Amino acid sequence: MSQQQISLENLNVIGPDYYAKNGYPHAEWTYLREHDPVHWCEYPNTDPFWAITKHADIVQIAKQPKLFSIAKRLLIFVPDTPSEPDPVPPFRHLLNMDPPEHGDYRGIVSARFTPRAVRSLEPQIEAITRKVFDGVTGKSRLDFVTDISSKVPLAVIAELLGVPQKDWDQLFRWTNETIGGSDPEFQDGTNSDETFDRARIGLFNYFNNLVEEKTKNPGNDLTSVVAAARINGAPMPQFEMLSYFLLLVVAGNETTRNATTGGLRALIENPEQWERLKKDRSLLKPAIEEIVRWTTPVIQFARTANEDTEIRDKKIAAGETVCLFYPSANRDEEVFENPFTFDVGRNPNPHVAFGIGEHFCLGANLARLELEVIFRELIERMEYAELAGPVERLRSSFVGGIKHMPITTKINPARN
Repeated sequence: MSQQQISLENLNVIGPDYYAKNGYPHAEWTYLREHDPVHWCEYPNTDPFWAITKHADIVQIAKQPKLFSIAKRLLIFVPDTPSEPDPVPPFRHLLNMDPPEHGDYRGIVSARFTPRAVRSLEPQIEAITRKVFDGVTGKSRLDFVTDISSKVPLAVIAELLGVPQKDWDQLFRWTNETIGGSDPEFQDGTNSDETFDRARIGLFNYFNNLVEEKTKNPGNDLTSVVAAARINGAPMPQFEMLSYFLLLVVAGNETTRNATTGGLRALIENPEQWERLKKDRSLLKPAIEEIVRWTTPVIQFARTANEDTEIRDKKIAAGETVCLFYPSANRDEEVFENPFTFDVGRNPNPHVAFGIGEHFCLGANLARLELEVIFRELIERMEYAELAGPVERLRSSFVGGIKHMPITTKINPARN
């Protein structure tokens, strides 16, 4: 939709069908940033909300957890048919906990995700990545998602959790069904709710069994750490524990996969940046930050106002929801020079793709390292890449996923 066709009456910034067909509604977000950055939205099948599209406002809201709760409504979900909210939430993990409880649960594994701890994983991630690339060396046509970008983060998080390799494919299916339950390709049931419930229960049962095994024979993996965790001196409740594993599996896989896919697509569509990166390897780290800004895999999270407040002179009543659109913040003209230009040397780059405040992504250091290793391998081994067919997007207004991206390419053998 062009800027000329947009009005405040016909905006659609949350429909999953729109995202599947068109990708991110950047034209609409740009219009809102200029004309109504705190915009009241009412759509069928979901409770109304305020759309927040400016960088400064998203930062302001995210840094006030006492005023804006994430526990009451995690995200804006648009079911296919009208439905009553479930009085019992399907999970309870870090993402839908407010302080101080959030800090207690985050601290259980936070030491495993510090920059130093993550950097120690680099040889392991390099070995996984090289093996994945070795598997497609010599192929002239492949699906970048299923052949490369989905495999590396899945293998990394599975190894960190101590999941046997024979179970990785099943883990991958559950991840797709959890995030993409409304997408026809991943549905395993009559509707998205059934698909999500099957995947959630499957994951819960799997990790319940794995916890039993790790309790008897603990190792140095994350499953053993979470299984032995204590909250206020007591064992972690089972529901919260199993929800913790769901979060680690899904968040450790989906976002890095989609940043990798979207990053290669950006380099294909901006060949001068690809050549620039190949010629100057010192640009790799800023390039990763630009890829994360450009793709912003997580589209939105919500907050609920605990009391009456104001944002840009708009009165937000207690109990009303605000929806934080991170990709819009990462194209904010007041923060980023030429925000619609993909620039591997962009500096500064204060993107909010990993969130902000106490809910800043726990695995951000791991995601950055994985992307760094993957794109280093791409630079060294991929002579060229071209799109070889349409890009198929996930039907979701929560994660900006790409399901399939066919490319023609030449990948050389690894150097010793």
